[in-house]
Amino acid sequence: MAKHIFVTGGVVSSLGKGLTSASIGMLLEQRGVRVRMQKLDPYINVDPGTMSPYQHGEVYVLDDGSETDLDLGHYERFTESKLTRDSNYTTGQIYQSVIQKERRGEFLGKTVQVIPHITDEIKSVVHKLADDDVDVVITEIGGTVGDIESQPFLEAIRQFSLDVGKQNCLYIHLTLVPYLKAAGELKTKPTQHSVGLLRQIGIQPDILICRTEREISYGDREKIALFCNVPIEAVIEEKDKDFSIYEVPLSLLDHGLDELIVEQLGLRAGKPDMENWHNLLQRLRNPEHEISIAVVGKYAAHRDAYKSIYEALDHAGISNAAQIRIQPIQSEEIEREGAARLLSGFDGILVPGGFGERGIEGKVDAIRYAREKGIPFFGICLGMQCAVIEFARNVCGLTGAHSTEFEKDATHPVICLLDEQRTITDKGGTMRLGSQPATLDPESWAAECYETESIQERHRHRYEFNNAYRQQFAAHGLRFAGTSPDDALVEIVEVAEHPWFVAVQYHPEFKSKPTGAHPLFRGFVAAAVRRHQVKLERTGVQP
Repeated sequence: MAKHIFVTGGVVSSLGKGLTSASIGMLLEQRGVRVRMQKLDPYINVDPGTMSPYQHGEVYVLDDGSETDLDLGHYERFTESKLTRDSNYTTGQIYQSVIQKERRGEFLGKTVQVIPHITDEIKSVVHKLADDDVDVVITEIGGTVGDIESQPFLEAIRQFSLDVGKQNCLYIHLTLVPYLKAAGELKTKPTQHSVGLLRQIGIQPDILICRTEREISYGDREKIALFCNVPIEAVIEEKDKDFSIYEVPLSLLDHGLDELIVEQLGLRAGKPDMENWHNLLQRLRNPEHEISIAVVGKYAAHRDAYKSIYEALDHAGISNAAQIRIQPIQSEEIEREGAARLLSGFDGILVPGGFGERGIEGKVDAIRYAREKGIPFFGICLGMQCAVIEFARNVCGLTGAHSTEFEKDATHPVICLLDEQRTITDKGGTMRLGSQPATLDPESWAAECYETESIQERHRHRYEFNNAYRQQFAAHGLRFAGTSPDDALVEIVEVAEHPWFVAVQYHPEFKSKPTGAHPLFRGFVAAAVRRHQVKLERTGVQP
Protein backbone atom coordinates (compact mmCIF):
# COMPACT_ATOMS: atom_id res chain seq x y z
CA MET A 1 0.00 0.00 0.00
CA ALA A 2 1.22 3.48 -0.87
CA LYS A 3 2.00 5.77 2.06
CA HIS A 4 0.57 9.27 2.33
CA ILE A 5 2.08 12.55 3.53
CA PHE A 6 -0.26 15.50 4.11
CA VAL A 7 1.29 18.97 4.31
CA THR A 8 -0.73 21.71 6.00
CA GLY A 9 0.06 25.31 6.86
CA GLY A 10 -0.71 27.58 9.76
CA VAL A 11 -0.47 31.12 11.19
CA VAL A 12 -0.15 32.97 7.85
CA SER A 13 -0.34 32.20 4.14
CA SER A 14 2.62 32.27 1.75
CA LEU A 15 4.89 30.33 4.11
CA GLY A 16 6.12 28.19 1.24
CA LYS A 17 4.15 24.94 1.58
CA GLY A 18 4.62 24.26 -2.13
CA LEU A 19 8.38 24.69 -1.98
CA THR A 20 8.58 22.62 1.21
CA SER A 21 6.41 19.85 -0.28
CA ALA A 22 8.55 19.82 -3.43
CA SER A 23 11.71 19.63 -1.31
CA ILE A 24 10.32 16.68 0.65
CA GLY A 25 9.49 14.95 -2.62
CA MET A 26 12.99 15.54 -3.96
CA LEU A 27 14.69 14.25 -0.79
CA LEU A 28 12.63 11.06 -0.87
CA GLU A 29 13.34 10.54 -4.57
CA GLN A 30 17.06 10.91 -3.91
CA ARG A 31 16.68 7.99 -1.49
CA GLY A 32 15.04 5.82 -4.15
CA VAL A 33 11.43 6.37 -3.08
CA ARG A 34 8.84 6.71 -5.85
CA VAL A 35 6.86 9.89 -5.22
CA ARG A 36 3.65 11.40 -6.58
CA MET A 37 2.72 15.03 -5.84
CA GLN A 38 -0.69 16.68 -5.46
CA LYS A 39 -2.21 19.96 -4.30
CA LEU A 40 -5.75 20.52 -3.05
CA ASP A 41 -6.83 24.16 -3.27
CA PRO A 42 -9.74 25.51 -1.21
CA TYR A 43 -10.92 28.24 -3.59
CA ILE A 44 -14.24 27.74 -5.40
CA ASN A 45 -12.92 28.48 -8.91
CA VAL A 46 -12.83 25.27 -10.93
CA ASP A 47 -9.22 26.06 -11.81
CA PRO A 48 -6.96 29.15 -11.77
CA GLY A 49 -7.33 29.68 -15.53
CA THR A 50 -9.75 32.59 -15.21
CA MET A 51 -8.11 34.18 -12.17
CA SER A 52 -6.10 37.40 -12.28
CA PRO A 53 -2.31 37.00 -11.96
CA TYR A 54 -2.46 39.69 -9.28
CA GLN A 55 -4.77 37.45 -7.25
CA HIS A 56 -3.22 34.08 -7.88
CA GLY A 57 0.13 34.41 -9.63
CA GLU A 58 0.90 32.48 -12.80
CA VAL A 59 -1.25 29.70 -14.19
CA TYR A 60 0.96 26.64 -14.55
CA VAL A 61 0.06 24.41 -17.51
CA LEU A 62 0.74 20.66 -17.61
CA ASP A 63 1.35 18.44 -20.64
CA ASP A 64 -2.27 17.23 -20.58
CA GLY A 65 -3.56 20.82 -20.80
CA SER A 66 -4.55 21.22 -17.15
CA GLU A 67 -4.41 24.80 -15.86
CA THR A 68 -3.07 24.44 -12.35
CA ASP A 69 -1.65 26.20 -9.31
CA LEU A 70 1.88 27.63 -9.56
CA ASP A 71 3.05 25.28 -6.79
CA LEU A 72 2.92 22.47 -9.33
CA GLY A 73 5.81 24.28 -11.00
CA HIS A 74 7.85 23.68 -7.84
CA TYR A 75 6.86 20.02 -7.93
CA GLU A 76 8.07 19.60 -11.52
CA ARG A 77 11.26 21.58 -11.03
CA PHE A 78 12.29 19.67 -7.90
CA THR A 79 11.02 16.15 -8.57
CA GLU A 80 10.44 13.62 -11.34
CA SER A 81 6.83 13.10 -10.24
CA LYS A 82 4.47 12.73 -13.21
CA LEU A 83 1.86 15.47 -12.93
CA THR A 84 -1.60 15.28 -14.52
CA ARG A 85 -4.99 16.88 -13.99
CA ASP A 86 -5.33 14.57 -10.96
CA SER A 87 -2.45 16.46 -9.34
CA ASN A 88 -4.51 19.59 -8.61
CA TYR A 89 -8.09 19.79 -7.36
CA THR A 90 -10.08 22.77 -6.14
CA THR A 91 -13.22 23.16 -4.07
CA GLY A 92 -14.94 24.10 -7.32
CA GLN A 93 -13.96 20.81 -8.96
CA ILE A 94 -14.92 18.77 -5.89
CA TYR A 95 -18.38 20.34 -5.58
CA GLN A 96 -18.92 20.21 -9.34
CA SER A 97 -18.25 16.47 -9.35
CA VAL A 98 -20.56 15.83 -6.38
CA ILE A 99 -23.38 17.90 -7.90
CA GLN A 100 -23.05 16.07 -11.22
CA LYS A 101 -23.34 12.76 -9.37
CA GLU A 102 -26.42 14.03 -7.55
CA ARG A 103 -28.02 15.11 -10.84
CA ARG A 104 -27.40 11.62 -12.25
CA GLY A 105 -29.12 10.11 -9.23
CA GLU A 106 -26.03 8.32 -7.95
CA PHE A 107 -26.85 9.09 -4.31
CA LEU A 108 -30.18 7.27 -4.53
CA GLY A 109 -32.25 10.06 -3.04
CA LYS A 110 -30.02 10.72 -0.04
CA THR A 111 -29.49 14.23 1.30
CA VAL A 112 -26.14 15.38 -0.09
CA GLN A 113 -23.95 16.83 2.67
CA VAL A 114 -20.40 18.00 3.28
CA ILE A 115 -19.89 14.89 5.41
CA PRO A 116 -19.77 12.30 3.99
CA HIS A 117 -20.26 13.25 0.32
CA ILE A 118 -17.83 16.14 -0.10
CA THR A 119 -15.20 14.58 2.16
CA ASP A 120 -15.58 11.23 0.36
CA GLU A 121 -14.98 12.98 -2.96
CA ILE A 122 -11.84 14.64 -1.57
CA LYS A 123 -10.56 11.29 -0.29
CA SER A 124 -11.25 9.70 -3.67
CA VAL A 125 -9.01 12.18 -5.51
CA VAL A 126 -6.17 11.42 -3.08
CA HIS A 127 -6.66 7.68 -3.62
CA LYS A 128 -6.41 8.22 -7.40
CA LEU A 129 -2.65 8.78 -7.16
CA ALA A 130 -1.93 5.75 -4.97
CA ASP A 131 -1.26 3.09 -7.61
CA ASP A 132 1.32 0.29 -7.82
CA ASP A 133 3.95 2.62 -9.29
CA VAL A 134 4.15 4.93 -6.30
CA ASP A 135 5.52 4.51 -2.78
CA VAL A 136 4.49 7.87 -1.29
CA VAL A 137 1.77 10.36 -2.27
CA ILE A 138 2.49 13.88 -0.99
CA THR A 139 -0.67 15.99 -0.79
CA GLU A 140 -0.40 19.70 0.01
CA ILE A 141 -3.51 21.35 1.45
CA GLY A 142 -3.79 24.94 0.26
CA GLY A 143 -4.77 27.79 2.55
CA THR A 144 -4.24 28.05 6.28
CA VAL A 145 -5.60 26.07 9.22
CA GLY A 146 -8.54 28.07 10.55
CA ASP A 147 -9.78 29.17 7.12
CA ILE A 148 -13.43 28.24 6.65
CA GLU A 149 -12.68 27.17 3.06
CA SER A 150 -10.09 24.60 4.17
CA GLN A 151 -12.29 22.80 6.70
CA PRO A 152 -13.70 20.09 4.36
CA PHE A 153 -10.19 19.22 3.17
CA LEU A 154 -8.82 18.99 6.70
CA GLU A 155 -11.78 16.86 7.76
CA ALA A 156 -11.19 14.58 4.76
CA ILE A 157 -7.51 14.03 5.55
CA ARG A 158 -8.44 13.38 9.21
CA GLN A 159 -10.76 10.63 8.04
CA PHE A 160 -8.16 9.34 5.59
CA SER A 161 -5.93 7.90 8.30
CA LEU A 162 -8.90 5.98 9.70
CA ASP A 163 -9.53 4.50 6.25
CA VAL A 164 -5.96 3.42 5.43
CA GLY A 165 -4.45 3.12 8.92
CA LYS A 166 -2.41 5.70 10.82
CA GLN A 167 0.78 3.77 10.03
CA ASN A 168 0.25 4.70 6.38
CA CYS A 169 -0.25 8.44 6.97
CA LEU A 170 2.03 11.24 8.08
CA TYR A 171 0.92 14.78 8.90
CA ILE A 172 3.47 17.57 8.44
CA HIS A 173 2.49 21.06 9.56
CA LEU A 174 4.35 24.14 8.31
CA THR A 175 4.09 27.05 10.68
CA LEU A 176 5.65 30.41 11.53
CA VAL A 177 7.88 31.26 14.48
CA PRO A 178 8.10 35.05 14.19
CA TYR A 179 10.87 37.22 15.59
CA LEU A 180 9.65 40.31 17.43
CA LYS A 181 12.30 42.97 17.13
CA ALA A 182 10.89 45.03 20.01
CA ALA A 183 11.05 42.07 22.36
CA GLY A 184 14.27 40.74 20.84
CA GLU A 185 13.02 37.17 20.81
CA LEU A 186 11.26 34.47 18.81
CA LYS A 187 7.62 33.79 19.67
CA THR A 188 6.30 30.22 19.73
CA LYS A 189 2.70 31.05 20.67
CA PRO A 190 1.42 31.40 17.05
CA THR A 191 2.69 27.88 16.34
CA GLN A 192 1.06 26.58 19.51
CA HIS A 193 -2.28 28.11 18.50
CA SER A 194 -2.02 26.81 14.95
CA VAL A 195 -1.35 23.25 16.11
CA GLY A 196 -4.13 23.65 18.67
CA LEU A 197 -6.59 24.37 15.85
CA LEU A 198 -5.41 21.28 14.00
CA ARG A 199 -5.83 19.14 17.08
CA GLN A 200 -9.36 20.47 17.60
CA ILE A 201 -10.15 19.17 14.12
CA GLY A 202 -8.72 15.81 15.13
CA ILE A 203 -5.33 15.96 13.42
CA GLN A 204 -2.20 15.53 15.52
CA PRO A 205 0.78 16.63 13.41
CA ASP A 206 3.68 14.17 13.38
CA ILE A 207 6.29 16.71 12.26
CA LEU A 208 6.42 20.49 12.60
CA ILE A 209 8.45 22.56 10.14
CA CYS A 210 8.99 26.02 11.57
CA ARG A 211 9.65 28.94 9.24
CA THR A 212 11.79 31.55 10.96
CA GLU A 213 14.11 34.50 10.35
CA ARG A 214 16.38 33.52 13.23
CA GLU A 215 17.80 30.25 14.44
CA ILE A 216 15.44 28.49 16.88
CA SER A 217 17.14 27.68 20.17
CA TYR A 218 16.96 24.26 21.77
CA GLY A 219 14.80 25.78 24.52
CA ASP A 220 12.26 27.12 22.04
CA ARG A 221 12.18 23.82 20.17
CA GLU A 222 11.64 22.08 23.51
CA LYS A 223 8.74 24.41 24.31
CA ILE A 224 7.14 23.86 20.88
CA ALA A 225 7.52 20.09 21.24
CA LEU A 226 5.96 20.08 24.70
CA PHE A 227 2.95 22.26 23.88
CA CYS A 228 2.33 20.70 20.46
CA ASN A 229 2.72 17.09 21.59
CA VAL A 230 5.52 16.10 19.21
CA PRO A 231 9.05 14.77 19.94
CA ILE A 232 11.70 17.48 19.95
CA GLU A 233 13.51 15.85 16.99
CA ALA A 234 10.26 16.33 15.00
CA VAL A 235 10.50 20.13 15.38
CA ILE A 236 12.37 21.08 12.21
CA GLU A 237 13.79 24.54 11.68
CA GLU A 238 13.39 26.04 8.21
CA LYS A 239 15.26 29.32 8.30
CA ASP A 240 14.71 31.92 5.55
CA LYS A 241 17.14 31.53 2.65
CA ASP A 242 18.74 34.76 1.49
CA PHE A 243 20.73 33.20 -1.33
CA SER A 244 18.51 30.75 -3.21
CA ILE A 245 15.36 28.67 -2.79
CA TYR A 246 17.46 25.72 -3.99
CA GLU A 247 19.09 25.69 -0.54
CA VAL A 248 15.82 24.54 1.05
CA PRO A 249 16.16 20.77 0.38
CA LEU A 250 19.70 20.72 1.76
CA SER A 251 18.59 22.63 4.85
CA LEU A 252 15.80 20.13 5.51
CA LEU A 253 18.27 17.30 4.91
CA ASP A 254 20.69 18.80 7.45
CA HIS A 255 17.88 18.84 10.02
CA GLY A 256 17.10 15.16 9.40
CA LEU A 257 13.60 15.59 7.93
CA ASP A 258 14.01 12.84 5.34
CA GLU A 259 15.23 10.36 7.94
CA LEU A 260 12.26 11.16 10.19
CA ILE A 261 9.83 10.54 7.35
CA VAL A 262 11.50 7.28 6.35
CA GLU A 263 11.43 6.02 9.95
CA GLN A 264 7.86 7.06 10.73
CA LEU A 265 6.41 5.60 7.52
CA GLY A 266 8.62 2.52 7.56
CA LEU A 267 9.88 3.17 4.02
CA ARG A 268 12.53 1.13 2.28
CA ALA A 269 15.01 3.80 1.33
CA GLY A 270 18.69 4.19 0.62
CA LYS A 271 20.97 7.07 1.52
CA PRO A 272 20.29 10.36 -0.29
CA ASP A 273 22.55 11.25 -3.21
CA MET A 274 22.70 15.06 -3.25
CA GLU A 275 25.92 15.52 -5.20
CA ASN A 276 24.18 17.08 -8.23
CA TRP A 277 22.34 19.51 -5.96
CA HIS A 278 25.54 20.51 -4.17
CA ASN A 279 27.20 21.08 -7.55
CA LEU A 280 24.26 23.20 -8.67
CA LEU A 281 24.56 25.47 -5.63
CA GLN A 282 28.32 25.64 -6.11
CA ARG A 283 27.81 26.96 -9.64
CA LEU A 284 25.23 29.44 -8.36
CA ARG A 285 27.66 30.76 -5.75
CA ASN A 286 30.62 31.05 -8.11
CA PRO A 287 29.45 32.60 -11.40
CA GLU A 288 31.96 33.60 -14.08
CA HIS A 289 29.74 36.33 -15.51
CA GLU A 290 27.19 38.84 -14.28
CA ILE A 291 24.53 40.04 -16.70
CA SER A 292 21.27 41.99 -16.60
CA ILE A 293 17.95 40.97 -18.14
CA ALA A 294 14.89 43.22 -18.39
CA VAL A 295 11.54 41.41 -18.13
CA VAL A 296 8.98 43.75 -19.70
CA GLY A 297 5.51 42.66 -18.63
CA LYS A 298 2.05 43.77 -17.60
CA TYR A 299 2.30 42.18 -14.16
CA ALA A 300 5.91 43.07 -13.35
CA ALA A 301 4.93 44.39 -9.91
CA HIS A 302 3.75 40.91 -8.89
CA ARG A 303 6.67 38.49 -9.01
CA ASP A 304 4.56 35.32 -8.79
CA ALA A 305 2.82 36.26 -12.05
CA TYR A 306 6.03 35.28 -13.88
CA LYS A 307 7.32 32.73 -11.38
CA SER A 308 8.41 30.13 -13.94
CA ILE A 309 10.00 32.79 -16.16
CA TYR A 310 12.27 33.96 -13.35
CA GLU A 311 13.11 30.40 -12.36
CA ALA A 312 13.94 29.45 -15.97
CA LEU A 313 16.25 32.46 -16.23
CA ASP A 314 18.03 31.34 -13.06
CA HIS A 315 18.39 27.84 -14.51
CA ALA A 316 19.89 29.28 -17.68
CA GLY A 317 22.24 31.35 -15.55
CA ILE A 318 23.45 28.20 -13.78
CA SER A 319 24.13 26.45 -17.10
CA ASN A 320 25.99 29.50 -18.44
CA ALA A 321 27.97 30.14 -15.24
CA ALA A 322 26.25 33.52 -15.02
CA GLN A 323 24.62 35.46 -12.25
CA ILE A 324 21.54 37.17 -13.67
CA ARG A 325 20.24 40.46 -12.37
CA ILE A 326 16.58 40.36 -13.37
CA GLN A 327 14.82 43.71 -13.56
CA PRO A 328 11.01 43.61 -13.88
CA ILE A 329 9.73 46.61 -15.87
CA GLN A 330 6.08 47.57 -16.24
CA SER A 331 5.23 47.86 -19.94
CA GLU A 332 2.98 50.83 -19.14
CA GLU A 333 6.02 52.68 -17.80
CA ILE A 334 7.69 52.27 -21.18
CA GLU A 335 4.61 53.85 -22.78
CA ARG A 336 5.03 56.85 -20.48
CA GLU A 337 8.82 57.22 -20.33
CA GLY A 338 10.12 55.55 -23.48
CA ALA A 339 12.08 52.37 -24.13
CA ALA A 340 15.48 54.09 -24.47
CA ARG A 341 15.28 55.58 -20.99
CA LEU A 342 14.23 52.36 -19.25
CA LEU A 343 16.01 49.67 -21.27
CA SER A 344 19.43 51.05 -22.13
CA GLY A 345 22.28 49.08 -20.61
CA PHE A 346 20.53 45.71 -20.34
CA ASP A 347 22.20 42.64 -21.84
CA GLY A 348 18.91 41.02 -22.81
CA ILE A 349 15.20 41.81 -23.02
CA LEU A 350 12.42 39.28 -22.41
CA VAL A 351 8.73 39.96 -23.06
CA PRO A 352 6.49 37.31 -21.42
CA GLY A 353 2.85 36.34 -21.94
CA GLY A 354 -0.35 37.95 -20.73
CA PHE A 355 -3.88 38.87 -21.70
CA GLY A 356 -5.70 42.13 -22.39
CA GLU A 357 -4.79 45.40 -24.11
CA ARG A 358 -3.23 47.26 -21.18
CA GLY A 359 0.49 47.87 -21.69
CA ILE A 360 0.62 46.34 -25.18
CA GLU A 361 2.20 49.38 -26.86
CA GLY A 362 4.91 49.40 -24.20
CA LYS A 363 5.76 45.81 -25.07
CA VAL A 364 5.84 46.68 -28.77
CA ASP A 365 8.16 49.64 -28.09
CA ALA A 366 10.46 47.44 -25.98
CA ILE A 367 10.70 44.89 -28.79
CA ARG A 368 11.47 47.57 -31.36
CA TYR A 369 14.24 48.87 -29.12
CA ALA A 370 15.72 45.37 -28.76
CA ARG A 371 15.54 44.72 -32.50
CA GLU A 372 17.03 48.04 -33.58
CA LYS A 373 19.78 48.08 -30.94
CA GLY A 374 20.80 44.45 -31.51
CA ILE A 375 19.97 43.43 -27.92
CA PRO A 376 19.25 39.70 -27.45
CA PHE A 377 15.48 39.32 -27.33
CA PHE A 378 13.19 36.51 -26.21
CA GLY A 379 9.40 36.75 -26.68
CA ILE A 380 6.98 34.28 -25.10
CA CYS A 381 3.32 33.79 -26.11
CA LEU A 382 1.93 37.35 -26.14
CA GLY A 383 5.58 38.40 -26.41
CA MET A 384 5.74 36.66 -29.78
CA GLN A 385 2.49 38.25 -30.93
CA CYS A 386 3.83 41.70 -29.98
CA ALA A 387 7.05 40.94 -31.88
CA VAL A 388 4.97 40.17 -34.97
CA ILE A 389 2.99 43.41 -34.56
CA GLU A 390 6.22 45.42 -34.17
CA PHE A 391 7.84 43.81 -37.21
CA ALA A 392 4.70 44.37 -39.30
CA ARG A 393 4.53 48.07 -38.46
CA ASN A 394 8.19 49.03 -38.52
CA VAL A 395 9.79 46.64 -41.02
CA CYS A 396 7.00 45.54 -43.36
CA GLY A 397 5.40 49.00 -43.38
CA LEU A 398 1.94 47.70 -42.47
CA THR A 399 0.45 50.75 -40.79
CA GLY A 400 -2.32 49.80 -38.39
CA ALA A 401 -1.06 46.24 -37.91
CA HIS A 402 -2.46 44.75 -34.71
CA SER A 403 -4.03 41.72 -33.07
CA THR A 404 -7.77 41.22 -33.33
CA GLU A 405 -7.70 40.51 -29.59
CA PHE A 406 -7.16 44.23 -29.07
CA GLU A 407 -8.55 45.76 -32.28
CA LYS A 408 -11.24 43.69 -33.96
CA ASP A 409 -11.22 45.80 -37.14
CA ALA A 410 -7.46 46.20 -37.46
CA THR A 411 -6.30 47.32 -40.90
CA HIS A 412 -3.76 44.51 -40.89
CA PRO A 413 -4.82 41.72 -38.47
CA VAL A 414 -1.41 40.06 -38.33
CA ILE A 415 -2.50 38.19 -35.19
CA CYS A 416 -5.95 36.60 -35.27
CA LEU A 417 -8.17 34.16 -33.42
CA LEU A 418 -7.47 30.47 -33.94
CA ASP A 419 -10.11 28.83 -36.13
CA GLU A 420 -10.89 26.31 -33.39
CA GLN A 421 -11.70 29.17 -31.00
CA ARG A 422 -14.35 30.94 -33.10
CA THR A 423 -17.34 29.05 -31.70
CA ILE A 424 -16.15 28.95 -28.08
CA THR A 425 -17.95 31.13 -25.52
CA ASP A 426 -16.85 29.72 -22.15
CA LYS A 427 -13.58 31.13 -20.81
CA GLY A 428 -12.37 28.38 -18.48
CA GLY A 429 -10.19 25.59 -19.89
CA THR A 430 -11.07 26.36 -23.52
CA MET A 431 -7.82 27.77 -24.92
CA ARG A 432 -5.28 25.82 -26.98
CA LEU A 433 -3.74 24.09 -24.00
CA GLY A 434 -1.06 21.57 -23.17
CA SER A 435 1.73 19.83 -25.04
CA GLN A 436 1.73 20.31 -28.81
CA PRO A 437 4.31 19.20 -31.42
CA ALA A 438 6.32 21.51 -33.66
CA THR A 439 8.82 21.11 -36.48
CA LEU A 440 11.89 23.37 -36.61
CA ASP A 441 13.78 24.97 -39.47
CA PRO A 442 17.20 23.25 -39.37
CA GLU A 443 18.91 26.60 -40.06
CA SER A 444 17.27 28.37 -37.13
CA TRP A 445 18.61 29.39 -33.73
CA ALA A 446 15.81 27.30 -32.23
CA ALA A 447 17.05 24.11 -33.91
CA GLU A 448 20.59 24.93 -32.79
CA CYS A 449 19.39 25.34 -29.18
CA TYR A 450 17.19 22.24 -29.13
CA GLU A 451 19.66 20.13 -31.13
CA THR A 452 16.66 18.50 -32.84
CA GLU A 453 14.09 19.41 -35.47
CA SER A 454 11.05 17.99 -33.62
CA ILE A 455 9.86 19.31 -30.26
CA GLN A 456 6.90 19.19 -27.83
CA GLU A 457 6.01 22.31 -25.87
CA ARG A 458 3.14 23.51 -23.66
CA HIS A 459 0.67 26.09 -24.96
CA ARG A 460 -1.90 28.45 -23.50
CA HIS A 461 -3.40 30.86 -26.03
CA ARG A 462 -6.35 31.71 -28.28
CA TYR A 463 -4.63 33.85 -30.91
CA GLU A 464 -2.03 33.00 -33.55
CA PHE A 465 -0.03 34.41 -36.42
CA ASN A 466 -2.24 35.21 -39.43
CA ASN A 467 -0.98 32.99 -42.27
CA ALA A 468 -2.24 35.46 -44.89
CA TYR A 469 0.83 37.58 -44.08
CA ARG A 470 3.45 34.83 -44.09
CA GLN A 471 4.93 35.58 -47.51
CA GLN A 472 5.10 39.31 -46.82
CA PHE A 473 6.93 38.82 -43.53
CA ALA A 474 9.37 36.32 -45.01
CA ALA A 475 10.23 38.78 -47.79
CA HIS A 476 11.29 41.31 -45.13
CA GLY A 477 13.52 38.90 -43.20
CA LEU A 478 11.30 37.26 -40.58
CA ARG A 479 12.18 33.59 -40.32
CA PHE A 480 9.44 31.10 -39.47
CA ALA A 481 11.70 28.90 -37.39
CA GLY A 482 9.03 26.55 -36.10
CA THR A 483 5.57 25.49 -37.21
CA SER A 484 3.03 22.82 -36.34
CA PRO A 485 3.82 19.57 -38.18
CA ASP A 486 1.08 20.31 -40.76
CA ASP A 487 2.56 23.81 -41.29
CA ALA A 488 -0.78 25.38 -40.34
CA LEU A 489 0.35 27.28 -37.22
CA VAL A 490 3.43 29.41 -36.66
CA GLU A 491 5.16 28.45 -33.40
CA ILE A 492 8.50 30.32 -33.58
CA VAL A 493 9.66 33.46 -35.39
CA GLU A 494 13.21 34.80 -35.61
CA VAL A 495 14.82 37.91 -37.07
CA ALA A 496 17.71 36.40 -38.99
CA GLU A 497 19.69 39.65 -39.26
CA HIS A 498 20.07 40.09 -35.51
CA PRO A 499 22.48 38.76 -32.85
CA TRP A 500 19.67 36.70 -31.20
CA PHE A 501 15.97 37.43 -31.69
CA VAL A 502 13.60 34.53 -30.96
CA ALA A 503 9.90 34.60 -30.14
CA VAL A 504 7.71 31.57 -29.44
CA GLN A 505 3.96 31.05 -29.19
CA TYR A 506 4.27 28.48 -26.38
CA HIS A 507 5.58 28.56 -22.81
CA PRO A 508 9.08 27.03 -22.62
CA GLU A 509 9.48 28.15 -19.00
CA PHE A 510 7.20 25.29 -17.88
CA LYS A 511 9.76 22.68 -18.95
CA SER A 512 12.87 24.15 -17.33
CA LYS A 513 14.61 22.65 -14.28
CA PRO A 514 17.54 23.80 -12.14
CA THR A 515 19.38 20.64 -13.18
CA GLY A 516 18.41 21.08 -16.85
CA ALA A 517 17.82 24.58 -18.20
CA HIS A 518 15.40 24.89 -21.10
CA PRO A 519 17.36 25.06 -24.40
CA LEU A 520 15.89 28.41 -25.49
CA PHE A 521 16.46 30.09 -22.13
CA ARG A 522 19.98 28.70 -22.15
CA GLY A 523 20.54 30.10 -25.66
CA PHE A 524 19.04 33.48 -24.75
CA VAL A 525 21.23 33.89 -21.67
CA ALA A 526 24.31 32.73 -23.64
CA ALA A 527 23.60 35.50 -26.18
CA ALA A 528 23.25 38.04 -23.35
CA VAL A 529 26.59 36.88 -21.91
CA ARG A 530 28.25 37.37 -25.31
CA ARG A 531 26.82 40.88 -25.58
CA HIS A 532 28.03 41.71 -22.08
CA GLN A 533 31.54 40.46 -22.86
CA VAL A 534 31.67 42.58 -26.01
CA LYS A 535 30.67 45.65 -23.97
CA LEU A 536 33.44 44.92 -21.47
CA GLU A 537 36.00 44.53 -24.26
CA ARG A 538 34.96 47.84 -25.80
CA THR A 539 35.32 49.68 -22.51
CA GLY A 540 38.52 47.85 -21.54
CA VAL A 541 36.96 46.61 -18.30
CA GLN A 542 38.10 43.21 -17.05
CA PRO A 543 35.19 40.80 -16.33
